[in-house]
Amino acid sequence: MLRRIGSVIRKEFLHILRDPRTLVIMFLIPVVQLILLGYAAVTEVDHLPTAYLDRDRTSASRALLRAFEASGYFDFLYPVEDEEEMAYLINAGKARAGLSIPAGYGEAVLSGRLAQVGFAIDGSDPTVATSALSAAQALGQALSAELVALNLARRGVAVHPAGVEVRTRVWYNPNLKNANFMIPGLIAIVLQVLTTMLTALAIVREREQGTLELLIVTPVRPAELVVGKLVPYVAIAFVDLLEVLAIGTLWFKVPIHGSVGLLLALAAVSLMTSLGLGLLISTLAGTQREAMLLVWFTVLPSIFLSGFLFPIAAMPPVLQALSYAIPLTYLLVIVRGIILKGVGLQFLQEQALALVVFGLVLLSVASLRFRKRLE
Repeated sequence: MLRRIGSVIRKEFLHILRDPRTLVIMFLIPVVQLILLGYAAVTEVDHLPTAYLDRDRTSASRALLRAFEASGYFDFLYPVEDEEEMAYLINAGKARAGLSIPAGYGEAVLSGRLAQVGFAIDGSDPTVATSALSAAQALGQALSAELVALNLARRGVAVHPAGVEVRTRVWYNPNLKNANFMIPGLIAIVLQVLTTMLTALAIVREREQGTLELLIVTPVRPAELVVGKLVPYVAIAFVDLLEVLAIGTLWFKVPIHGSVGLLLALAAVSLMTSLGLGLLISTLAGTQREAMLLVWFTVLPSIFLSGFLFPIAAMPPVLQALSYAIPLTYLLVIVRGIILKGVGLQFLQEQALALVVFGLVLLSVASLRFRKRLE
């Protein structure tokens, strides 16, 4: 039996090595995906191109502009003369926000009166608009508190600190770097999607080329054929995993706080689901094009419902229930838990068990269908 499985494994490796397009997909695509998405899938907003209208032109108004720029969220690139010019720049997409300082702002600040400024935000991108709005409001509150303290000090009123001080601390990602959250998720995505796609295409390709029938007439049994076809892609998946882990830590500077050995072990468990899904798709598809369409049909719900982009807790109850039927949901918890939090298996038992169940069910169903197709 081992000799027959070894023959299939050797044949599959030779087939892969002789197909340069497959080699590119296996080893180059994960790198491209990780680098592109690692930079593109960013929700943080900084250096937002901003227009400004300074009708006051005093040291106080200039100090306000410097405070906004010093935050790193806004770059005042476009000085304008009126609101119409500001509206034109925002409509044209050149500026994403606009700050309007009215005449008399400096006098109001010095006299201790309420000083008001206008801040317009392009809301066409809600993510950018929300971040910009939060940043502007936080800056406004900080400047207001500072001005109140200065005015009280000028009047000779002692400024005492508040009776309650809230000291915040961010765990696991103290600098709130977006890459530290996104890169582990991308590692799970690459591992799941690439393995499913390669497995589905490998078997369908055999059928299209007519070589599957040749394998059927050999002494190799259906179960041995399945094992022999899947083993090379398990090895390739681990190479891809180590590849993207190296890029994540060396290029994007994402620290791994947990055990790499545990990560590899649970990644092997997750491969059962992706290999089983790929094998199942191969039994449903008649051509490689159909297989690709079916793979992407499963990929999109996985990306949107697994918690990769959007928190599951914020979804409607129906979609939350659907998310628990997606293996990627559990893999994301495992990868982010090990890399970001450094947790051990005792905290990931439920997710690991869920992946085992998914893997066994998918592999069993796919193997039965595959055996029937061969017979």
